Amino acid sequence: MTFSIAELFTQHSTDKFDLHEQHLNNQMVRMLKTIGYDRHYKRAVGQYLYDQSGTEYLDLLSGFGVFAIGRNHPTVINALKETLTLELPNLVQLDVSVLSGLLAKELLKTTPENIDKMFFCNSGTEALEAAIKFARYTTKRENIVFCEHGYHGLTMGALSLCGEEIFREGFGPLLPGCKAIPFNDLEALEKALSNNDVAAFIVEPIQGKGVNVPDDNYLPEVERLCKKYGTLFVADEVQTGIGRTGKFWAIDHWNVKPDMICMAKALSGGFVPVGAVAMTQKIMDTVFNRMDRAVVHGSTFGKNNLAMAAGLATLHVMEEEKLVENSLKVGTDIINSLQALSEKYEFLKGVRGKGMMIAIEFQSPKSLRLKAAWAMLEAANKGLFCQMITIPLFKEHHILTQVAGHGMNVIKLLPPLNLTQKDRDHIVSSFDKAIADTHQIPGSIWELGKNLAGHALKSKKSR
Repeated sequence: MTFSIAELFTQHSTDKFDLHEQHLNNQMVRMLKTIGYDRHYKRAVGQYLYDQSGTEYLDLLSGFGVFAIGRNHPTVINALKETLTLELPNLVQLDVSVLSGLLAKELLKTTPENIDKMFFCNSGTEALEAAIKFARYTTKRENIVFCEHGYHGLTMGALSLCGEEIFREGFGPLLPGCKAIPFNDLEALEKALSNNDVAAFIVEPIQGKGVNVPDDNYLPEVERLCKKYGTLFVADEVQTGIGRTGKFWAIDHWNVKPDMICMAKALSGGFVPVGAVAMTQKIMDTVFNRMDRAVVHGSTFGKNNLAMAAGLATLHVMEEEKLVENSLKVGTDIINSLQALSEKYEFLKGVRGKGMMIAIEFQSPKSLRLKAAWAMLEAANKGLFCQMITIPLFKEHHILTQVAGHGMNVIKLLPPLNLTQKDRDHIVSSFDKAIADTHQIPGSIWELGKNLAGHALKSKKSR
């Protein structure tokens, strides 16, 4: 009897929710059913998902930024097929591989001139774990400074640098020596570094939770202050890198040179997990300073051939299809077009971001009737208003989006970088309609709001 994934998928394509309720995280299934996102997707191409009835959905979530080049890109598929059929030696361990050397070479062409070396792993959180260890060993210091509302992953070391309490609650004690400071606050940073005992300042150039963009002088001053106090400057580009913000690296917007750059997500092409840390020669030579330390830090699957092939193919697609340029052009157009809607709608506070990392923020309005409705939702659960936008966007306009973080009135767009002008028009017109509906009280959308508030209050009581 032959083994067939296609047959398994066909036989069980509508069983996924039952399987997850029985064997995996049933709370995820409950959440999807509650907000009406329980679709059975059968196919995915580029920026689109297709359910079992053939309905097309525009994916503005892209697997939390994984599918920067779109889903199931044929170039990456062909690279993986070719790699699988070559019978290459893989993970020999007491050897070094050709493909990891080539991927390192190509990535280092994109980094600032002070960055000379690469370390490969399997994910963004692994990259952050490596950066913590490398920083401590290089500086012989213990302390790490990070930013409030920052996000760097969920393994124990990375979690210790997480600025959102909901992720940390109940998992302590966490890594000692980690201190949070406000993002975009240079005075707080200098105060934290001034004792000359901080190994690294680890920061997202643009914060993912909320899409918080720093002042133009912030990162250049971060670089200066880190050098002044002997602290390593680590840029977490796991989400912002590989073209997301309209530059290959978000740090390129400010022409700064960190000591380490952490990356993952988009580098995978959406197929095989791959993470990495790019660093200075000094850091690499300090950590791996003797032959008996050649394997002092590593990752069993970190340089596997499929991951390296996926990374090489992804970089090829990025350049061939000019996706960094498209990210800047179409993303800026979306930001400007959505920002223009704030003149029409009281609920819309503003739109911010760079490239295709976009935040749409909502606020309490001035009109008494709208203000009362807003207050009702906020009392039930802070940030609930956004669900009155995202749910209709999904159900009526077939656009998949996400709330930018817990307790935030911010919707985040993190689409594939290959969006077209047609996609842009659909996004703007759909947001226009969804936001307009929230200004109609009474109206059907506020019935949804009452239901959401009811679910939120029941959830609070059950805790």
